[in-house]
Amino acid sequence: MRLNDLRPAPGATHKRKRVGRGIGSGMGKTSTKGHKGQKARSGATPRLGFEGGQTPLHRRLPQRAGFRNVNRKEYAVVNLDDLERFDAGTEVNPDILISSGVIKNLKDGVKILGNGELTKALSVRAHKFSKSAQEKLIAAGGTAEVI
Repeated sequence: MRLNDLRPAPGATHKRKRVGRGIGSGMGKTSTKGHKGQKARSGATPRLGFEGGQTPLHRRLPQRAGFRNVNRKEYAVVNLDDLERFDAGTEVNPDILISSGVIKNLKDGVKILGNGELTKALSVRAHKFSKSAQEKLIAAGGTAEVI
């Protein structure tokens, strides 16, 4: 094999489309642009999203209001009445909450909220506590430790 024997694979190359070169070429007269209309004329076509003067879709749809914080943390929420299932003196942490089925996934952490009553002394370790949850935990004889 020599350099002069090298050829592209069959079908890899295509002939250039020469428009407007006579009726016999099959691409004469209108030069593949159809008949009349804005897109048949020379020069630029209308901008992307232009709908012929009708209000475009991106202006017909409402804007999303407000501000969306990209750094927002979403916590898995656990109420005090959900902790009632554990025995007194148990150390409740995120791993135990997942294994017992109280929460499905950890998200950015666990937050304990004060909904419901707690009658047992539990030592709870979580990422966040509401003020009422912390007060009720301590009042029941337990501890609230932030991880």
